[in-house]
Order: sequence, then C-alpha cells, then structure tokens
Amino acid sequence: MKQSLRANLKRGSFAGVATAGAAALLLAGCGAAPSASSSGSATKSDYTACMVSDSGGFDDKSFNQSGFEGLQAAAKDLSIQEKHVQSKADTDYDPNLRSMVQQGCKLTVTVGFLLGDATKNIATANPNSHFAIIDYSDPTFPKNVKPIVYDTAQAAFLAGYLAAGTSKTGKVATFGGLNIPTVTIFMDGFSDGVKYYNQKKGKSVQLLGWDKDKQDGTFVGDFKQIDKGKVLTQGFLDQGADIVLPVAGPVGAGAGSAILDAKSKGTDAKLIWVDSDGYLTATEYKSVILTSVQKTMATAVESVIKDDKDGKFDPSPYIGTLDNGGVALAPFHDLDSAVSADMKSDLDQLKKDIISGAVKVESKSSPKQ
Repeated sequence: MKQSLRANLKRGSFAGVATAGAAALLLAGCGAAPSASSSGSATKSDYTACMVSDSGGFDDKSFNQSGFEGLQAAAKDLSIQEKHVQSKADTDYDPNLRSMVQQGCKLTVTVGFLLGDATKNIATANPNSHFAIIDYSDPTFPKNVKPIVYDTAQAAFLAGYLAAGTSKTGKVATFGGLNIPTVTIFMDGFSDGVKYYNQKKGKSVQLLGWDKDKQDGTFVGDFKQIDKGKVLTQGFLDQGADIVLPVAGPVGAGAGSAILDAKSKGTDAKLIWVDSDGYLTATEYKSVILTSVQKTMATAVESVIKDDKDGKFDPSPYIGTLDNGGVALAPFHDLDSAVSADMKSDLDQLKKDIISGAVKVESKSSPKQ
C-alpha cells in the first residue's frame, strides 16, 4: 500500500479559503506543550517529524487521530524522532507551527483545512523547513508545502448508495460540522449515491440535511458541540430517517449517542462514520455503525514522512482516490447481515465503475486530478 501511495502522487489543486484567519503570534493561550516520542528501536535517527492538530485534538476518534496514527507509525517504523502539539483554538495554529520549526522539525504535518492560512504563513517564513497539510491545497503555496487531499466524494457515493438500499424507512440523513469543502465533499458524494440508487432501482429514498444543488444544509457550526450533534440527529430520526452520516469529527459522537438511545427504545437506526473506521476508533458506537467513509490518512502521512527523510520531498499534491486506496468504504463488521448479497455485489461493481470512469462522481469540492 505504501508503494502504491507513493506511486500515485499526482498534481492537483484544492482551492478554498481557510477560516482560521490571521492568528496573532502570541505564545499565551496556545495549545498544549509539544510532546516527543522515543518509540522504535534503541538507535534513533536525528530526523524529527512533527504534527499540529486542529482544535479537535488527537483523540477525536476521527480525522486528527488518523493522521496522528501515521506520525506514530513513522516514528516506530523509521526509527525517527517525533513531536506533536494539540491546538485548542484557531488562534493556536500559528504559534504552534512556529514552535515546531523552532524545535528543529524537518517536516511538520498540519491536520486540516482550518490550518491552511497558518501553514502557508509559517512555510513562507521558513523556506528551509518542509510542511505537509491534510485536506487543503492552494496553488499559491510555497514549494516547501505538500498537500495531502482526498476525493472523498467517491467513497461517500458508495455510502449513499448503501444507505439508500439499506434504509427501511426510505429516509436517510447527513449533517456537517462547518460548511467548508472538506465537509461538503462527503455530503455531495452521499447525496449523489442516494440519487444514483433511486435512478437504478426506481425508488424514491429521501435525503435529509443536504441539498447538493443549493450547496445548503444542516451544520453544527463547529466540530465541538457534541450535544448539538445529538439534537440534530434526534431531529432526523423524528422525521423518519434511519441512517445518519455526520461529517463533523468528534461531533459524530453525538449522532452515535442519539442512535444508541433510539435503538434502546426499539428503533432500528444506523450510523455511518467518517475519516477513520469508526468500528475500530469509536467502539462505543460499533453496534450501530453500518460502515465508514475512510481516508487512509495514516498510510499517506507515513509515506510522506519517509519520502522526506529519504530526501525525496515533493510538493505536488497526493490525491487519495478509490483507485489508489486513499479513500475506501469500511467493512460492515457486526452489521454485515444487514447488507444483502445483492447490495454487496452492486457496491463491488459500482466501485469498479467509479474507478474506470463509467460512473462519474463529481463535487465542486473534489481535488483536481
């Protein structure tokens, strides 16, 4: 897989304006002090790879956690040093990144769209340091920044088709954390997967929470309000939806809680996780997780770090797709029996058709090949 990922480094752009804003370069109020790791063999390389989280933190059971697992794997497999720092607020991004540079990080990976401005600012000011950023690309990035982006619409399309074909009520739902491209790309793909199922099967499964044509729908307003995620999910369940896709990082826990509550009262509802395989990372909800729309961030992060350590840093974006394994639909695990043999066959063929181009998956937020 690592060789496959490196072989699929492609040029592309993922335009967008990060909402982090111009943060003041004050150390007061910045995130937790950087942590260092000494995992791996007794003989450590003097190469240091680093990572800065967004405000969700490395224990979000989703986006940041997956990237962090790649950093930890690199430290162990490559016998290198690593440092990391968690951001507690948007204003932490600039000072945390500056701290990593000051501590001698050879490559610093920033996790998420919201760190776009900070990454660009600090990379421009430090041309001899290398950076990689997950889920954001900007054609005006300096040449010491490598974007790691994903066409998650492809895997979300499969999830939408699955949800539509598995729903017993004929209603499914999705909501996001913020209305930003790295969130709406999931919602676009999910919407089109539902629509494709309806076209192929002559059905009329309804999607709540997102209108792709209007690019408008239901959002929490951040990636922190777990209780609000629970309230939104309960609202969808009350409207008859029985499968919910939250694209909101840690807020997905709110959706999971609402669905578990519904299950305890006899409602057969299901959850679709994002970024990581939620069955493995959000285990308290595994009994209701139908599948997950995955980004294989850990593998990509470790691959980019290895290339940099080997003197092969390349600023051209890595674009994760179904074809190169950068995005995927997770196994059904405990709910495998809820997915019919015909649906499994349909999904296998649909994946092949998306890879071949026979089925077009399009989102305005997709990275350009």
